[in-house]
Amino acid sequence: MNRELEYMFVERARVWIPDAEEVWKSAELNKDYKNGDASLVLMLEDGTNIEHKLDPKTKNLPYLRNPDILVGENDLTALSYLHEPAVLHNLKVRFVDSKLIYTYCGIVLVAINPYETLPIYGTDIINAYSGQNMGDMDPHIFAVAEEAYKQMARDERNQSIIVSGESGAGKTVSAKYAMRYFATVSGSASEANVEQKVLASNPIMEAIGNAKTTRNDNSSRFGKYIEIGFDTRFRIIGANMRTYLLEKSRVVFQADEERNYHIFYQLCASSHLPEFKTLKLSSANDFLYTRQGRSPVIVGVDDTKELNATRNAFMLLGINESYQMGLFRVLAAILHLGNVEIKDRDSDSSVIAPNNRHLTAFCELVGVTYQDMTQWLCHRKLKTAAETYIKPLPRLQATNARDALSKHIYAKLFNWIVEHVNKALITNVKQHSFIGVLDIYGFETFEINSFEQFCINYANEKLQQQFNMHVFKLEQEEYMKEQIPWTLIDFYDNQPCINLIEAKMGILDLLDEECKMPKGSDDSWAQKLYNTHLKTCSLFEKPRMSNRAFIIQHFADKVEYQCDGFLEKNKDTVNEEQINVLKASKKFDLLVELFQDEHPATSPTGQVAGTGGRTRLSIKPDKSREKSSKEHKKTVGCQFRNSLQMLMETLNATTPHYVRCIKPNDFKLAFTFDPKRAVQQLRACGVLETIRISAAGFPSRWTYQEFFSRYRVLMKQKDVLPDKRLTCRNVLEKLVEDQDKYQFGKTKIFFRAGQVAYLEKLRADKLRAACIRIQKTIRCWLARKKYLRKRCAAITIQRFTRGYQARCLAKFMRRSQAATVIQKYQRMCVEKKRYRQKQAAALAMQTILRGYMARQKYQGLLRQHMAVIIQKRIRGWLARCWYKRCLESIVYLQCCIRRMRARRELKKLKIEARSVEHFKKLNKGMENKIMQLQRKVDEQSKEMRLTNERLNGLETSYSAESERMRGELSRLRGVEEDAKNKTIQVTSLLEELERLRKELSVTQKEKKTIEDWAHTYRNEMEKMVSELKEQNGSLKKDKDDLNRLIQEQSQQMTEKMARAIAEETQQLETDLNEERSRYQNLLTEHLRLEEKYDDLKEVALSSNVSKPGHRRTDSTHSSNESEYTYNSEYAELEEGSRAAEDVTRGIDTSLTLKLQKRLTELEQEKQSLRNELENKEDQFQRARARDDAEFKKARGAELEYESLKRQELESENKKLKHNLAEMRQSLLGNAATNSGAPGSPAYKVLLDQLNSSCEELDVRKEEVLILRSQLVSQKEAMHHKDEKETMTEPSVYVEDVSKLKDADEIKQAYVGLKDTNRLLEHQLQTQRRGHDNEVEALRGELQNVKEENNRQQQLLAQNLQLPPEARIEASLQHEITRLTNENLEFMAEDPTASREARVIILRRMVDLMEQLEKQDRTIRKLKKQLKVYSKRIGEMGAGQTEGQTSPGQMVDEPIHPVNIPRREKDFQGMLEYKKEDELKLVKNLILELKPRGVAVNLIPGLPAYILFMCLRHADYVNDDQKVRTLLTSTINSIKKILKKRGDDFETVSFWLSNTCRFLHCLKQYSGDEAFMKHNTSRQNEHCLSNFDLAEYRQVISDLAIQIYQQLIKCMENILHPMIVSGMLEHETIQGVSGVKPTGLRKRTSSIADEGTYTLDSILRQLSAFHSTMCQHGTDPELIKQVVKQQFYIIGAVTLNNLLLRKDMCSWSKGMQIRYNVSQLEEWLRDKGLMTCGAKETLEPLIQAAQLLQVKKKTDEDAEAICSMCQALTTAQIVKVLNLYTPVNEFEERVSVAFIRTIQTRLRDRCESPQLLMDTKMIYPVTFPFNPSCLALETIQIPSSLQLGFLTRV
Repeated sequence: MNRELEYMFVERARVWIPDAEEVWKSAELNKDYKNGDASLVLMLEDGTNIEHKLDPKTKNLPYLRNPDILVGENDLTALSYLHEPAVLHNLKVRFVDSKLIYTYCGIVLVAINPYETLPIYGTDIINAYSGQNMGDMDPHIFAVAEEAYKQMARDERNQSIIVSGESGAGKTVSAKYAMRYFATVSGSASEANVEQKVLASNPIMEAIGNAKTTRNDNSSRFGKYIEIGFDTRFRIIGANMRTYLLEKSRVVFQADEERNYHIFYQLCASSHLPEFKTLKLSSANDFLYTRQGRSPVIVGVDDTKELNATRNAFMLLGINESYQMGLFRVLAAILHLGNVEIKDRDSDSSVIAPNNRHLTAFCELVGVTYQDMTQWLCHRKLKTAAETYIKPLPRLQATNARDALSKHIYAKLFNWIVEHVNKALITNVKQHSFIGVLDIYGFETFEINSFEQFCINYANEKLQQQFNMHVFKLEQEEYMKEQIPWTLIDFYDNQPCINLIEAKMGILDLLDEECKMPKGSDDSWAQKLYNTHLKTCSLFEKPRMSNRAFIIQHFADKVEYQCDGFLEKNKDTVNEEQINVLKASKKFDLLVELFQDEHPATSPTGQVAGTGGRTRLSIKPDKSREKSSKEHKKTVGCQFRNSLQMLMETLNATTPHYVRCIKPNDFKLAFTFDPKRAVQQLRACGVLETIRISAAGFPSRWTYQEFFSRYRVLMKQKDVLPDKRLTCRNVLEKLVEDQDKYQFGKTKIFFRAGQVAYLEKLRADKLRAACIRIQKTIRCWLARKKYLRKRCAAITIQRFTRGYQARCLAKFMRRSQAATVIQKYQRMCVEKKRYRQKQAAALAMQTILRGYMARQKYQGLLRQHMAVIIQKRIRGWLARCWYKRCLESIVYLQCCIRRMRARRELKKLKIEARSVEHFKKLNKGMENKIMQLQRKVDEQSKEMRLTNERLNGLETSYSAESERMRGELSRLRGVEEDAKNKTIQVTSLLEELERLRKELSVTQKEKKTIEDWAHTYRNEMEKMVSELKEQNGSLKKDKDDLNRLIQEQSQQMTEKMARAIAEETQQLETDLNEERSRYQNLLTEHLRLEEKYDDLKEVALSSNVSKPGHRRTDSTHSSNESEYTYNSEYAELEEGSRAAEDVTRGIDTSLTLKLQKRLTELEQEKQSLRNELENKEDQFQRARARDDAEFKKARGAELEYESLKRQELESENKKLKHNLAEMRQSLLGNAATNSGAPGSPAYKVLLDQLNSSCEELDVRKEEVLILRSQLVSQKEAMHHKDEKETMTEPSVYVEDVSKLKDADEIKQAYVGLKDTNRLLEHQLQTQRRGHDNEVEALRGELQNVKEENNRQQQLLAQNLQLPPEARIEASLQHEITRLTNENLEFMAEDPTASREARVIILRRMVDLMEQLEKQDRTIRKLKKQLKVYSKRIGEMGAGQTEGQTSPGQMVDEPIHPVNIPRREKDFQGMLEYKKEDELKLVKNLILELKPRGVAVNLIPGLPAYILFMCLRHADYVNDDQKVRTLLTSTINSIKKILKKRGDDFETVSFWLSNTCRFLHCLKQYSGDEAFMKHNTSRQNEHCLSNFDLAEYRQVISDLAIQIYQQLIKCMENILHPMIVSGMLEHETIQGVSGVKPTGLRKRTSSIADEGTYTLDSILRQLSAFHSTMCQHGTDPELIKQVVKQQFYIIGAVTLNNLLLRKDMCSWSKGMQIRYNVSQLEEWLRDKGLMTCGAKETLEPLIQAAQLLQVKKKTDEDAEAICSMCQALTTAQIVKVLNLYTPVNEFEERVSVAFIRTIQTRLRDRCESPQLLMDTKMIYPVTFPFNPSCLALETIQIPSSLQLGFLTRV
């Protein structure tokens, strides 16, 4: 021991020291402890150094801390040091850091209230815990419930779950979740939904028994024990509830911040509802009983909604509306009674004011008189021996009496509700076992403790005693089982405290005795207690400062009780006259029922059911009234003691399971841990007592294999022996000297407390030393590697430096030489350049000089020439002047007029240019406008040219006139000499001339003005033209931009449309998959209900088998058959109806109606889903196809051709009929001869012609098929041609768009084009819908015509082959077939009217069958006559040969046979069987077939081929009933064999393969073009010709889906036990992960023992599945889907268990998982299945394994985790990080800050909050068409199948 102390209490060792605030505080030793030291030098976690003094008497050292790897364990008993600080710290770490609220403490589940809603109670969590061992999963209330359920089923022993804790700790919620688990896992034994009723009792009991307290918003103010009953198959059949000690005082008084019972506030909140108007309620603040706590509202709770939930629960439990309103009337009456104000009349009496509103309402509600209630509320009746008198009550006593009445009424109401809840939960089925859930108050201690706390603590004393005895018993059994010497463990026995309370002369006895005293009081009772127990019992004490209180030392703590009110509460008295008034109510039957005397009730266990605060009394005769009265006066304490005693007897008769609820703080803060409050509750609930009992013995227990695996590192190689037990023994003897510290059991090693920590320290030191050595070696290797790397780098640098220097020298030498050469050439260039400059300058000077001289000479000549020209021009100008003056006057007039017109035109143009309409017109047709403007400019330029020419002409005429005037002037001058006397005339002429000159000048000025205006106008026009050109250019640019924009938009629209089409296609595929999934789930539900219905039918048949007249029906009858099979015999219909009536007679009517309604709904939903699925598939297939534009013509041509062929066939038939008629006439004409006898030439000719006719008909059939195929090919060619034409349309449109030049026109055209497109699209869609409908109708008509044609042809062929007397029978058969088809079509069109019509059709068919029988009898008679006649002909033949023509002459007569080519007959791939052999066929081929023999010896899918070949023959002979009965028998037989052997994977796989092959055969040979293109020509000849089996294809597809789901379930059942063991628990890589210490609840070992599953087991099983499916010939695509589903199940189950197991979340386990996943991927590669999508289903598991291995410290690590874990949800990532647990001391835990960083980064993710994956999810299955290349005619039937009755055709 000293060695261990010296080893453990060393420097840096961590210990626990007491603390006032935190209870216990962690500290670290600064120096080693030596024996004899009086104190320890410690350093706290905040760095403070303290000196901790040891107790000088005991010298007890402080508690040691557990190693970090043990902190946060699931089980507190797994801790090496078992003491209070270790327990408290472990709970705190799990609750605060890991957010885990459940922890095991041996057999106890500790549940801490998180004050937050957690997603850990869903159905997925329930399924994950179902069937698991309690130690294999993380602690949970579901694990305790599963353990109780499993032990009940395994041990055949009743169970109990005891849930305890103080108010607000979560007891009610824990009990509720336990009951939910039982209801979900077990289900109910009937359709009465008992489990829902059990759960529905919770809201009712919470409403009437729960209230808000200062510690809890939903505190249970009563105790309850619910017994959930189970039948022999362990399904819920009922329940029973017992209640204890209802807190009645809460009805009349509530403390601050508290409320009355919830039901009162729910009624007040719903008082506005119409049905509650009669209750006269209002707000809760208006009533005394609901406003005293001053907290009428609970945050987050809607009382109106809660009342709706309560009322719904009442309805579910069978309490109807009238009873509910009665209950609410009683509750409202209690509220009104509390508001009745009682006033003082004098000091000894009281009075109620008349017409008190609330008392009036009370009397109206309960149906009593106002005077009676007023009288007995203020008075009481006293009886003495001689007389009875009435005594008035003071106000205080009257108020107390009023409150007592309210409490009594509520208690009666509470008991009545509990009784009716029990009635609703009890069924008539015999109970086999039960599980009890006890939800009872925990130990309570307040500042003022009264009678209620006394009773509560008394109950907890009894429960604690039972708990201690059970824990002690389990410990003793464990030690005896392992054959370890048992030593008595000292544990606290609270029997003395129980004796103090309940023994003779105990506290309760003295209290009852005092209650019987006439003048008993609380003070006298207290004095009796002091006198009796103060000196005799050490557990009883008297307070120092009080004489009205006493102290009891309970197991948890000392409690001081105040004696005030004990007697009154124990008596629980109420005024008897008040009760009589209520009993006398005439209007309220429920109130009278509440106060009736009741019989004692018994529990389902046969014991009397006692309830707190009530007794059930039987109604006795008058003689026993006195006895009943005494029984009624039994005290509350006595009742509670009896009910508690009965509860303890029940618990002792069951196996208990304990749940201790802890309240972490008093402020209801989420995940906040108060150590002081937690320690108080841990001490009070017995958790620390469990720890103390465990620590007193050997708490740590290891199997030999686990110890060897964990501490293998402490052993040397020579210490390892083959016998592991001997190895462990030798090692322990060396490591631990004190042999008392451990014991060796049969299978385990037991250690004392602290020894595991000691061994862990040794292991950690050994690993640390190994790590140091590894680090030393690696650092040396790294340093040498670094040195070599530096040396190599230095050599490399030197080499490169020297090379660089040499290169630099060579470069310098090259540069020097180059510089010399450059200088030489540069100097040469400079001199050369200088010489050329001088030469160029000389030449330039010469050139300039010579040029100057030449220019001077040229200028002289030019001036001379110009002078001559000037003289010429001046002379010409003088001559033209006079002419111009004349001309200018004329031009001026013209110009004025034109100017006026031009100004008007200009003004108009400006107005138009400014107007909006002009701008719109300009923009609307700008290109035309530009052309017009250009044309207008051209016209104006042309006019200008004409004007110039006209001006030139005028100038010419003016010059001529000037010449003439000059001549005239010269003549006048000549005349002047002759007529000097005419001076005056000359003067006038001169004046005239002067005037003309002035006019000329004016004209010239005007001309100049006009020229200036013309020039200005020309400039303006040019400017306008330039502006128009610029505008035209900008418009062209805009047009180009618009063209480019349109092209870009068209490209974007094309891309957008492509993306939209792709997204729509993807969405359609997703929707299709979802619809398939929904449809397949409905099929599963339909199958389940069908099986349930069949089971119920079998039960009913078995129960009624002895009754006369009972008919047994087939239990495998399918509802699918009711949809697709039709009986052709009326007798079978009647028999089926009689059998259905017999079955229904044995079943509950309501249940049958419910099942029928459910089946009808499922069938309707299935049909709607099927229709929707078909619509989706049609829409998906028609998305890429367009209808043919000329399809009508082709169809018309096809119909024309078909009609021509039909006419041709009819003509051929007429010819054949004519030939037959001639032959008959020839036979009749030669009847007397021997020519009609068999073997005669005429007979042979007849047979030959008939055979030829048959062959000709076959040839015609082939021609029709060939013509059909040609028409189909032509239709497809035209369809492709149309598609090509439609593909070329967009390019033409683009070319048209590119031709547009004007931008505005493009815009207008674009808008118009969009509108036009919308209109055209709408018209096109309308036409397309109409066209589709028309096409569908015409296709249907065409198909009907084809089928009718084929039927007519076959009927004709059969009629020709049959003799004349058999044709009537054939026609009748044809009529029956036609009527059946009409019946089918009628049923499809109107299912409701088809039932009535079916009876009529059946009667008609019966009539036809009778006619057929008559015809048969007639035919038989005729055949007999024919035989007689043939015999007579044979007898007469010999005597008549002489008188007749010779045989040679007979041959020479002309006989006209039909010349038809013949064809050889070959095998058609059909099998013929008789109708009576159908059952034998189904029996040998399906029911009794062994899949193993068929898979090994025969071809895959042989049964499917045989069935289809039989079906082909039935189709060939056109036997409708044979086809349907064969298909129906096949489907029902497959269902029957699957129901019988559905757990056999080989059988299910075999029939899945054959069902799919049969489905493929129905598609391949259906005649549909989509399937025929995969066939050979020979296979196309074998297509079905008479029946369309599309409906049956759907039925068989549904059957294949059901078989597939059955296969998945079968595989899941086989794989599920292997997955967790093989993927998680087994160490594939040995030695990577060590086993951590475990607690009392052992987990499954990770070491591979015999019988455990490994990864190799999973791989072998997967290989077996794969090989079996391959042998059976399963489609490869279907195998891929199966493998994908297998891998999904493996990944989901593994991940779910990883998320629920803290011990599996470690770095080493992540490495193991990744290795296991890689092995699964390798298996996929070997099988060639990497592309099936199975690997992707493992992605969440892979990412979870990576998450366990990555770094989890910095923000960069958080970012990497968020980007890596895309397949995991946020809840899963956070859960893994919270569960991450180091296995060794070298690993670090994930900090809370890092987890919060992850949550912050993942906050924006939109995902489901679900934690676990859905392991029940099945991917929707598809069956891709897989045609067979096997020719049907080559299939041989082996004799082993015993199908010799089948004939090949």
